[in-house]
Amino acid sequence: MKSSLPKVLHPLSGKPLIQHVLDNIKEAGISEMVVVIGYEGSQVQQAVGNTVTCVWQHEQLGTGHAVMQARSALKDYDENVLVACGDVPLIRPGTFRALVETADDPSVGAVVLTMVVDDPTGYGRIVRNDSGYLSRIVEHKDASKDIRSINEVNTGTYVFNAQDLFNGLANINTDNAQGEYYLPDALQYIRNNRQKVALVTLEDPVEGSGINSREDLEYLESIIQT
Repeated sequence: MKSSLPKVLHPLSGKPLIQHVLDNIKEAGISEMVVVIGYEGSQVQQAVGNTVTCVWQHEQLGTGHAVMQARSALKDYDENVLVACGDVPLIRPGTFRALVETADDPSVGAVVLTMVVDDPTGYGRIVRNDSGYLSRIVEHKDASKDIRSINEVNTGTYVFNAQDLFNGLANINTDNAQGEYYLPDALQYIRNNRQKVALVTLEDPVEGSGINSREDLEYLESIIQT
């Protein structure tokens, strides 16, 4: 972002990116929220105030590592947990509700929000099984040429049972191209326990757009203003 300001605090339509996410989650009916903070985390903590619980990620070791930091805050919780990204600001409350409702199916162990994009470069690819459920998510840097041709991608938004999530995270490693703990690797634990991983696909991929540059921010600003 070429700025000392944490990415999630950059304003979109007059409001920090993370506040869009928190407001939409709250409107979806989810009142208890845990925010994982890292770079310039004190600024983020001050911005979100005391309406959420903040936990620190002192080392940046990947998405799975980030979620691991929330374990102590959720240690006594045994229901479903929505995992969302602070830099993906346009996911609607109705979409969050649809994920939670899909996860209510007893045969479903987790749900992943996906989207179909023209250029999937950089995204984790969604590999479905013959029944249309998730087989695996392959990160771009780890993907073969054939896998990279898939244009259904991961938005980084999930619903897990809390205990399954942390049990799954306890079984992942950094054996990948980036040397990080990937959150999607926790889904394998769920599949190994013979539970299905369901997929919900956005009708409009703009809703799942993340912010990685000032150009991305300007693009979403133009979308909101239209």
